[in-house]
Amino acid sequence: MQTVVAKGITHGVYVITVNAGGKINGMTASWVSQVSFNPLMLMVSIAPGRYSNELIKESGYFAINVLSAKQDGEARLFGFRSGRDVDKFKNIAHFKAPNGSPVIESAMAYCECKLAHVFSAGDHELFVGDVVAAKLLKDVNQLLFAWDKFF
Repeated sequence: MQTVVAKGITHGVYVITVNAGGKINGMTASWVSQVSFNPLMLMVSIAPGRYSNELIKESGYFAINVLSAKQDGEARLFGFRSGRDVDKFKNIAHFKAPNGSPVIESAMAYCECKLAHVFSAGDHELFVGDVVAAKLLKDVNQLLFAWDKFF
């Protein structure tokens, strides 16, 4: 795997997916982090107005799809339009994780989480979940987002 050097704060790029009673949606996110080893827990930061925010609270589960370096198209698809208005999965091959969260077939990996906590953090909410399933699908380079607005 290559090492990528970028200015500023660098994050991986992910698609957070959810299935709430048959309503599936996904959104691009870069604010994702591990928060605990035991139990293994991950966190994603989501603005309250996002459709995925509402659906994760309804479902109680979400998946973090890790995008590969060649998936900037998927990052844009899931990031610029609301799932309230468009079916983002219309032409995206996917399968269900053990608890029903959609997993993008072309993703490099995924982790499915059971929602454990929601915390308010400024203009976002932090969704912390226990990892209940995870799999590396492809051993390739990860898509990165370099945030250098303030540098």
